[in-house]
Amino acid sequence: MQTNKKFDTVYINKNEIPKEYSLESQLVQDEYLIDGTIKHWKGAKQDVYSPICLKDNDNKQVKLGSYPILTQNEAQLALDSAVGAYNYGMGEWPQMKVSQRIKAVENFTFKMLEKRDEVVNLLMWEIGKPLKDSQKEFDRTVEYIKDTIEALKELDRKNSQLEIESGLYAQIKRSPLGVTLCMGPFNYPLNETFTTLIPALIMGNSVIFKPPKFGVLLHKPLLEAFRDSFPKGVVNTLYGSGEELLTPLMKSGKIDVLAFIGSSKVAATLEHHHPKLNRLRSVLSLEAKNAGIIMPDANLEIAVNECVTGSLSYNGQRCTALKILFVHENIVGSFLEQFNAKIDEIKFGMPWDKDVQITPLPEKNKTQYLKDLIDDATKKGAKVINKNGGTIKNTFMFPAVLYPVNKDMRVYEEEQFGPVVPILTYKNIEEPMKYLMESNYGQQVSVFGNNSDEIAKMIDSLVNLVSRVNINAQCQRGPDIFPFTGRKDSAQSTLSVSDALRAFSIRSMVAIKESPENKEIVSSILRDHKSNFLSTDFIL
Repeated sequence: MQTNKKFDTVYINKNEIPKEYSLESQLVQDEYLIDGTIKHWKGAKQDVYSPICLKDNDNKQVKLGSYPILTQNEAQLALDSAVGAYNYGMGEWPQMKVSQRIKAVENFTFKMLEKRDEVVNLLMWEIGKPLKDSQKEFDRTVEYIKDTIEALKELDRKNSQLEIESGLYAQIKRSPLGVTLCMGPFNYPLNETFTTLIPALIMGNSVIFKPPKFGVLLHKPLLEAFRDSFPKGVVNTLYGSGEELLTPLMKSGKIDVLAFIGSSKVAATLEHHHPKLNRLRSVLSLEAKNAGIIMPDANLEIAVNECVTGSLSYNGQRCTALKILFVHENIVGSFLEQFNAKIDEIKFGMPWDKDVQITPLPEKNKTQYLKDLIDDATKKGAKVINKNGGTIKNTFMFPAVLYPVNKDMRVYEEEQFGPVVPILTYKNIEEPMKYLMESNYGQQVSVFGNNSDEIAKMIDSLVNLVSRVNINAQCQRGPDIFPFTGRKDSAQSTLSVSDALRAFSIRSMVAIKESPENKEIVSSILRDHKSNFLSTDFIL
């Protein structure tokens, strides 16, 4: 578990950083966006350190810059701004035609694309995400926005006609909910934040947006795009202590939607601060302890490849990562041999290194937490069975494969969210099924096998325990048109391109009793385009 000489070269000197990825100076952010104005903060700031350590910095983490530590005063100003912009649904933004809101989001996307290289570079430096994954996160976010626009067009087209039923003319469309508080996670600080932020905006809500603790500075290049693309007060940003800023926001009772991706404990605390819970809609994506079940007839090459990637992509710091593996006792020897061989091939290093998979960890004291999990498991009978497993070098940790794991170990239940892979064997399929039944989480599961009869039986049981069953494939979120949710403590509400539009809106209906006079009223409104809601306009 101590530093291995093999890893002494994992860190480099400043002059060895490729020029296109170097940071010439610290990024001192004093800007924040409230009420359509980018304001400048003169108070206390929070220093931001990269998980990347450099040799000529005494192997210490590189200071990237700083961001404002705003106070409850700024939180109140942001709330007043968002409440004013929404104005009980009478504000400019919620009253806009759908086509106009779409144009605003398209304009934002164009401006966002101009900042791609800057945002991608900050993703690497702030959270240690590999270059290819950072580029993918940005590009996937842009595609998500475009897909959201197309989904809204389709939704509006379907609702553009009048329905006539039981003597009533009716039109049913979707309306915004109000002021939305958006917070994303550090592991996908751009993409997963925008999977709530964008649908909330495009449906006509006003937004208060707080970046995650890690991955703050990368949003700085987008502040002007937000300011210039949306009416004043529609987008507001907050930086600083969540407890300090968010508690008064929730206690005000003026937050209509809580969009949060993080821990269930924090989500519950935020919800319980709200004085009128029946008025609060929560859109939550929380913890997961996704299991991989490797059946005795599984294609081991496929199972091993998918499990290695599923467990360790971006250091295993994904809610959809495979966080515990159940391997049938008849094949466990072969599986472990191939699994460890594959892990030994994994490339580790700096985020910009080609094909790198394991990079430094951004969370403070994360390597110590993971070491504690490993120590707990080894004291209770497990071993680190892969070469160099658990090797620590400052913020870097090489993956540790733990076997055999049992239910008395912390890693059996805790979501490790890092490069530790717990493996245990099973004899009867009831064993992993029982684990899933008793687990606090219910997001996804991966099943590896070739017996269609057995897999069919498992599918029928598993779909009532988790929200996605992956057959001979790792757990994952995408494609974004598919629903993304979970049971138990893993999620509340559903996110995907189309589901998110519904999550941040509500069905509203205009009903008019059929009569000659009312028919003329409706015809006049439609013919002369007098209403943005009651309209048969067709968005192309």
